[in-house]
Amino acid sequence: MSLLACPAAASVDAPALHAYARGRLADSDGALNLASSSYRAALEQDPASVDIARRSYFQALESGDMPLALQSARLLEDQGLLPRDGTLLMIADALARKDWAEARRWTRRMEEEVNFGFLTSIVDSWISLGEGRYVAPAINSGDRFAALASRYIDEHTALQALAWRDLSAAMPAIRRALALRLVDLTGMRLTFAAQLAAAGDKDMASALLPEGRLSFARARADIASGKGRAAGAPMTPRQGFARLIARLASDVASDAARDSATGASTAALGIRLGRIAIFADPDAAEPRLVAARLLGQGGYPAFAADESRAVPLGSWFHMIAQGELVDALADGGDKAAATALARRIAAMPDAESERHVRLGRLLADAKDFTGAAAAFRAAQGHYSPDAVPWALLLFEGSALEQGGQWDAARAVLERAAALAPEEPMILNYLGYAQVERRQNVATALGLLKKASSLRPDDASIADSLGWARFVSGDKAGAVPILEAAVAGAPDDATINEHLGDAYWSVGRRFEARYAWTAASTFADGAIAQRLAAKMREGMKPEYAAP
Repeated sequence: MSLLACPAAASVDAPALHAYARGRLADSDGALNLASSSYRAALEQDPASVDIARRSYFQALESGDMPLALQSARLLEDQGLLPRDGTLLMIADALARKDWAEARRWTRRMEEEVNFGFLTSIVDSWISLGEGRYVAPAINSGDRFAALASRYIDEHTALQALAWRDLSAAMPAIRRALALRLVDLTGMRLTFAAQLAAAGDKDMASALLPEGRLSFARARADIASGKGRAAGAPMTPRQGFARLIARLASDVASDAARDSATGASTAALGIRLGRIAIFADPDAAEPRLVAARLLGQGGYPAFAADESRAVPLGSWFHMIAQGELVDALADGGDKAAATALARRIAAMPDAESERHVRLGRLLADAKDFTGAAAAFRAAQGHYSPDAVPWALLLFEGSALEQGGQWDAARAVLERAAALAPEEPMILNYLGYAQVERRQNVATALGLLKKASSLRPDDASIADSLGWARFVSGDKAGAVPILEAAVAGAPDDATINEHLGDAYWSVGRRFEARYAWTAASTFADGAIAQRLAAKMREGMKPEYAAP
């Protein structure tokens, strides 16, 4: 259906149609700035159009255009069509204007709409702080959403107590808040430390920031020199609300990553929430960092880079922002700039393990496997020899193996297997690498059997096990295992080729060519040439898969 024939376009007045069409096309191409400016022009020409307002609202949030977002939201509200996250936008606007009555009205609306109603007590408490008659947030244990509220209440109880400079009430809440979080802990520690330093508790502020970490180096230096008092003025309601919505955005995005069925729409909601958090407190670093991460994950690396760069050099959050910028540059295709920045960061004193891992992955993507292995070894330097995470050893072993240093790779992988003998990823990699080289095939087969028993539904492990059976001479036994692997990963060229080779070896020639054809659909380069030769001439020793 053409754009002009779609129902939405039919309701747009003619003077606005061209701008609306341009916005739709820019929207489909991911050009958010052009889409936003086009919808703004269309809305100016046809301010009564609900269709334009709806498009404008979502695009304005994704691109970070708060005036357009508010204009669109108000039009949609007049028509009774404001999305539920629009209620949060209206609260942010009311708090920014210190219109406490309006903020309360929208908070009651949020409570009635249910979606974000579990935040009501926390938002009410921030409003009461602004009104000068503070009432602490509380959870109703009988509320069905009490568990959701408990994710956030300790952090805001602490921040509000710090705003009153009540350190005795703040510290227990700080400890509970840090114990509950799995993500955003670095930013949370910096925020708490800034508030404590500003309140004059230099020792407790420093205690929240472990030594030997680049992310905390600037903050620790400022606190030690007495500059920490300037780091955190008492938090205002709009600032507290911004952090609440930023934390919610981060959690929503984490939930989206775990749920493939609703992942795309939930991830988009996370981006909108992240933008609302920035609107609520445009001077804060932490909401920008959350938005940068979510924009990068959502396929908008240029916007992610912009938000990362917006955190200034003197900010305690600057080094976290630099890490986000590395990811944004890499996701945007500028791997050279990303690698150069990652290398500079990794060379800094106290660079954390994850900084070296980020560099190692970039170097591995660039086929610099020697450099990648060195970066992964550097990441291990933050741990005692018997406490190195197995994943770091797997990363190093993989880089060495791909770089042609098999003997060194095998030693590292065997060390990883000794540290984590029940980890199927290690068993699979070590087993398959030996099968590929036709070394210790019987031992490798044992490793792969164990990996398969630990993770029976993993197509990659099933392929490794099936191929090991094939290489060890059990052609017939390999077939059903490889068939199961293909069923789990039908678009994997290697698995389809392995199945084709197994079919040919047991006399199922037609099915072999069918499997090779399927493999060739997803193959290129030398693999595609080998598959073409098999399909043309049949299986020959020189055409065998590795």
